[in-house]
Amino acid sequence: MGEMNAEATSATIAPGTRVDVRSRFDARWSHGFEVAEACAQGYRIRRLSDGAVLPTEFTADEVRLERRKRGTWWY
Repeated sequence: MGEMNAEATSATIAPGTRVDVRSRFDARWSHGFEVAEACAQGYRIRRLSDGAVLPTEFTADEVRLERRKRGTWWY
């Protein structure tokens, strides 16, 4: 998790922007989120499936702009 995410650290990601979030459990990227609010320590994240804002802040290296897989039928 020490790897810096240039997309998220170079500028603040605006609220409403769809993002992927790094799981704190297994360090994999999960999709289906958007930025709810930019905070001093990082971001508040909203889950798109139900609109719930997650109860913790995520640092800039735990958030990246959404990456969609190209060429697969489910995206």
